[in-house]
Amino acid sequence: MTRSAGRTVIVVPCFNEEHRIDEHAFAAITDSGDLHLLFVDDGSTDATPSLLARLAQTSDLINVFTLPENAGKAEAVRRGLLMAIRGGATVVGYYDADLATPPGELLRLTEVLRSQPDLAGVFGSRVARLGSSIERSSLRHYLGRTYATLASMALGITVYDTQCGAKVFRVSDSFAAALAEPFRSTWAFDVELLYRLLRGSGAAPPLAVTAFVEVPLDAWRDIRGSKIRAGAAAAMLLDLAAIVRSRRTQDRAAAERGTGMAAPVVAAPVPSGRRRGSGARSRGGRDDPDRRRA
Repeated sequence: MTRSAGRTVIVVPCFNEEHRIDEHAFAAITDSGDLHLLFVDDGSTDATPSLLARLAQTSDLINVFTLPENAGKAEAVRRGLLMAIRGGATVVGYYDADLATPPGELLRLTEVLRSQPDLAGVFGSRVARLGSSIERSSLRHYLGRTYATLASMALGITVYDTQCGAKVFRVSDSFAAALAEPFRSTWAFDVELLYRLLRGSGAAPPLAVTAFVEVPLDAWRDIRGSKIRAGAAAAMLLDLAAIVRSRRTQDRAAAERGTGMAAPVVAAPVPSGRRRGSGARSRGGRDDPDRRRA
């Protein structure tokens, strides 16, 4: 991968996306020269590989990383992020290949992170409100609200939308450490990643909950062809239950040490133009070994 020190690298996981990738839209994203795109072909069996190869020829800021077999979205994102960190990126993120979140919104999220040094992560949030254009079916909206409520309970924080496919992060030791191991979950890895960042590890300290912010999107739309099925939805709930168990175990251990662990609280989503207060300041990133899922 082309070295990208000081740049933002956005990972785009792809699995059999030949009919949903808009080549012109993705090529336009790199026109400003501020963003690198790293497409991770997750073992596609259709014409996606040739489409991505053609797209990579349009710009030096577009790269393709191919996995030999399908590993799932979570692993594709994790390995892509690790590759971006190895390439020297200081800001990384991931973004759905179907462009449900318009490119302009992705650029806005990265600008919010860049303009506020104390932020460690900025998440798109699909808040339907006056002046916005959030096109989402009623069923998916209410299922999403239910899941977000359960995710908030599992994490012990207040978060409106964990599953929006547009997120950006500042590279730090803590962020790299959170990617060291494959995610347990394939579909709920967004929640698991945030949990790892807030929990910390033996290799790096936790990040403060105030270092993350949700930015309400001005536009978002449902794209047909979602690969989430009933079985995946059930697995997502089981993954949340695993996070709850892990939190309880950690809280008990902290209580036994006499330190206690008060559950942090995240403020409600803020308008894109509003600046956040202070939080944990991210440190320079370092790479962790990339481990394959067994």
